[in-house]
Amino acid sequence: MASKPSTAPRIVIADDHHLFRSAFVDLLNNYSDFEVVGEAEDGRGALELCRHLRPDLVLMDVGMPGTDGLEATRAIKRELPRTTVLMITASQEPRHMAEALRAGAAGFVLKTAPPPQVFDAVRRALEGESPLNQEVARQVILSLTDEKQEEAGSPVSEVPTRRRPDPASGGALTPREVEILRLVARGYSNQQIASELHISTSTTKNHLQRVLAKLGAADRAQPVAMAMAMGALPNL
Repeated sequence: MASKPSTAPRIVIADDHHLFRSAFVDLLNNYSDFEVVGEAEDGRGALELCRHLRPDLVLMDVGMPGTDGLEATRAIKRELPRTTVLMITASQEPRHMAEALRAGAAGFVLKTAPPPQVFDAVRRALEGESPLNQEVARQVILSLTDEKQEEAGSPVSEVPTRRRPDPASGGALTPREVEILRLVARGYSNQQIASELHISTSTTKNHLQRVLAKLGAADRAQPVAMAMAMGALPNL
């Protein structure tokens, strides 16, 4: 195998099933743009590897014995916020995936996904995007929104349908920002959003950064959930 370029993103893979872990290792190591630098069979092992290796990305199984993927993700993002975590899952249960996003994961990839989808999900996560299947993304966002409403003690029927984000929290969302949020909620990548709206990718990223700042959100998934909870995206 040819040597990897020094700039190749360094990846740790955590999965308690040896066959799945080996398959992902072989898959990514055969792709010249990535380098697998460590393997772990549980969340604790993944955290220890991250402390020593400082990888760019962890491909993390959700369900593992002992320290599971969610607990490990929280710990990794707390100690090493620059390390991206992409969840591996065999389940498409929206609430489980919503919990992964709340833990700090950038997104998820299904264990049954074909190689091109795995490569694309890893690449997008490393570029700061949130790789989510379009339909499942809608369900995850709705799940996050429902949880916010439940925490606030307000049933869905009582949430105003047209209330905008509070300008005091950083300014109301502009029509273009709302438009971009709709596309994010549909699973569009930054490049796809730019193409759809006939703007540059850098302009798209700037819009998203302003949305994060206005809503006080920490990642790409949160602003959509927050905007929906406030009724800013009534016709998603």
